[in-house]
Amino acid sequence: MPTVWVLGAGQLGAMLKQAAYPLALRVEPVEPESEQLPAIKDGDIITVEREQWPDTAVTRHMSQQSGFMNADIFGKIADRFHQKTMLDTLGINTAPWRSVEVDTQAESLHAALGPDVLLKRREGGYDGKGQFWLYQNQGLDVPSDWLGTGIAEKKIPFNEELSLVGARDKDGNKVFYPLTLNLHRNGILMASLAPLARVDHLQGKAESMLGKIMDAADYVGVMAMECFRVGEELIVNELAPRVHNSGHWTQAGACVSQFEMHLRAVSSLPIKAPEVRGQSVMINVIGVERETNWLKIPSTQCYWYGKDVRPGRKLGHININHPKKSAVQTALNELRHLLPENYGDVFDWVKEELAKL
Repeated sequence: MPTVWVLGAGQLGAMLKQAAYPLALRVEPVEPESEQLPAIKDGDIITVEREQWPDTAVTRHMSQQSGFMNADIFGKIADRFHQKTMLDTLGINTAPWRSVEVDTQAESLHAALGPDVLLKRREGGYDGKGQFWLYQNQGLDVPSDWLGTGIAEKKIPFNEELSLVGARDKDGNKVFYPLTLNLHRNGILMASLAPLARVDHLQGKAESMLGKIMDAADYVGVMAMECFRVGEELIVNELAPRVHNSGHWTQAGACVSQFEMHLRAVSSLPIKAPEVRGQSVMINVIGVERETNWLKIPSTQCYWYGKDVRPGRKLGHININHPKKSAVQTALNELRHLLPENYGDVFDWVKEELAKL
């Protein structure tokens, strides 16, 4: 088996390495700022845990290798201008948008996109960073540091946020996980819930959209598509050409996790439709010290990333899975007492959504 090198050594790289063991694959995450170049051999595979990386000796070395998977797609997706252009070209629903040029005025953006306009950096920005709201009633102009560096989007009055994680192999075979319902607070994913019977009728539409994107890019591996649901329509918000936070529930809730599926695809091992096991809820642990009593709760799996604790930082996640919703709810009730009060609305949201299933 070849070595699979992962550009990026954060939690996603670590979970890819964990998923590799049953496949007898060697996975080696690489820190982009490392002073030592990885010893990549002919036949080795290079994949990523992030779609953007700094220009360093390591990243130049890895991106020049013949085994670097999906090399042509990262620039198109990491840059929101190119991502939006690609979606428009493919005829896939996305929020109406405009490029923010060096001479763009707020008046022209409001005329094209409405009174509430969201500016997004073309590159960078995650977990709510790299965004700026331009409200017409506040009389704001486009900040000077946004000129020539961003795109502008129309505000979408969505019903809820859904995501789809899928995988494609080198032969064009594709598999998909169920649509996942997500809750964000200040742009940070707080909780995910899957499967969701009430959106089953949108599954085929979502698969067609993501499948079209992966085929057009000749993409190999796992890709995530974040969407707004507006009535019976899906509008793509963001794409991620990698394993994704909203797919973490698959570690407990599917026969093949998104991490194993990605490794299967990039290393030419068979991919298969993931059988879903019961009801899953994923709770992100944000800016909270580790609590070992989480490990006592039935029906849970706890992942701690080993990072320094800082406000707003993703430090781990907790998967809850059981065939019976009542068991999932019992676990949530126990967990609620072990997380800070600001998680109250997160648990309320999950409880309300479970009741709709």
